[in-house]
Amino acid sequence: MCLAVPGKVVSIDHRADPLTGLIDFGGVQKQACLEYLPDVRVGEYVIVHVGFALQRLDEESARASLELFEQLGLLEEEFGDAWEQAGRQESGSETR
Repeated sequence: MCLAVPGKVVSIDHRADPLTGLIDFGGVQKQACLEYLPDVRVGEYVIVHVGFALQRLDEESARASLELFEQLGLLEEEFGDAWEQAGRQESGSETR
């Protein structure tokens, strides 16, 4: 399943082409394309689908959605276990 997931913009790489940023999805951080939201700022929340930030979202709605997704197990289904993933990345054995 591929969800549109809310996340917080942690950093933006203004030198990248296309424009990209690091997005935090409740503990899991991934790069996403920000071309559709070129004026987005660090600290704002966005909805990301298949690697593209498509829309801004207020913090309250983002947190409520992330909590619901987590309760339903959808974040783990989408991203896997965050601690396991972080351990794989640190050891250099990331497969994605």
